[in-house]
Amino acid sequence: MNDIRLDKYLWAVRVFKTRSDAADAIRTNKVTVNGSYAKPSREVKIGDVIAVRRQQVTYSYKVLDLVTSRQGAKNVPMYCLNITPQEELDKLNVPRETIFVFRERGTGRPTKKERRELDTLMDDLYYDDEE
Repeated sequence: MNDIRLDKYLWAVRVFKTRSDAADAIRTNKVTVNGSYAKPSREVKIGDVIAVRRQQVTYSYKVLDLVTSRQGAKNVPMYCLNITPQEELDKLNVPRETIFVFRERGTGRPTKKERRELDTLMDDLYYDDEE
């Protein structure tokens, strides 16, 4: 066994729950192999570095051995090594700022106009930080 499909490998080492989830992520450019985008049928070789972007974190894995069947969680470290930098993992623990809008008791739910204003405020807060 010299090579294996990228989508099958990511499924086998439990990066994705299903093979079709892995293929969809690869097609939507959320997965790179050695820094370049790939197709689900790309052949993975020992020593390749696979980066998988999930939400705001990019996980990195180094291929240690090839495997075709899905492995148990205890066996995964024999086939791939998680080399994700600590600063990427720290993004998971960043607390989200929350805005509490005070409303008088008995005023009910926000109107459509008030809801749009709240959404605009939240968008400005979260999307300005990313740029």
